[in-house]
Amino acid sequence: VQLQASGGGLVQAGGSLRLSCAASGRTTEGHTMAWFRQAPGTDREFVGLVTWTGKSTYYGDKVKGRFIITRDKGENMMDLQMSNLKPEDTAVYYCALARAEGLVATNQREYDTWGPGTLVTVSS
Repeated sequence: VQLQASGGGLVQAGGSLRLSCAASGRTTEGHTMAWFRQAPGTDREFVGLVTWTGKSTYYGDKVKGRFIITRDKGENMMDLQMSNLKPEDTAVYYCALARAEGLVATNQREYDTWGPGTLVTVSS
């Protein structure tokens, strides 16, 4: 399966942005999908995840209450709606697919398929 994230760009602090992740090549059935991000000079960090059914989501503390992840199983897509953006949200955002069905994890080592990333820049 291949993942492609899109929707990044420049936004002012307090604004909103929506990222999308499209999966192609084969179904993502049964697999959790997640978003991670990496700012310059920092390690990649967990943003949030959504299970295959889309019924369960989990977010990192820095984005909880501001970001929402949704999933469209039929379209094989996952979205990240980001609101009240802050300059510290500036990063390259990556979507990822868990390495095994049913696996729900925040550790990036549990994800073996990654998209190329999309840059989000939040200006102050």
